[in-house]
Amino acid sequence: MESAVTATGLTFRDATDADVDVLVALIESAYRGDASRAGWTTEADILEGQRTDPEGVLAVIKSPDSRLLTVERAGEVVACCQLEHRGEHAYFGMFAVSPRLQGAGLGKAIIAEAERQARETWGVTEMHMTVISVREDLIAWYERRGYRRTGRMTPFPYGDERFGIPQRDDLRFELLVKPLG
Repeated sequence: MESAVTATGLTFRDATDADVDVLVALIESAYRGDASRAGWTTEADILEGQRTDPEGVLAVIKSPDSRLLTVERAGEVVACCQLEHRGEHAYFGMFAVSPRLQGAGLGKAIIAEAERQARETWGVTEMHMTVISVREDLIAWYERRGYRRTGRMTPFPYGDERFGIPQRDDLRFELLVKPLG
């Protein structure tokens, strides 16, 4: 996939092995620790420990059914998201926007481009994602982008510290779905 430049001045390209460390740092900064509190996507109050690791990021880059879109502005990596082809639908995950740039409309532009690319590349009719069900603010943001709650839950991987160290015992993932026209 060639890189695409959008009207927002963002450049989208597929991640390479050379991006792993930068992407891990970006994802961690958006979700974990005090740095993440600068943005509104922080999970610092519900999860400690890591959000991902170099192995997890590299696995997405190397998977034949996945793409890890890397988003740059003025030569700096500012966001990323995973797109995975799963038959009739695509899965959207590993979405991170630099905390200092959150709230400026980047997320909206990135998710729209990710949906466009999934539709055009794979011909999928739906985008799926899972969100921690207690993240009401985040779920509401996705609902404003056309995603709907399904009520279909999957358990949080308690005890697997690759996904973080839960600070509460009621965490689970809810499936959100959006039809792609």
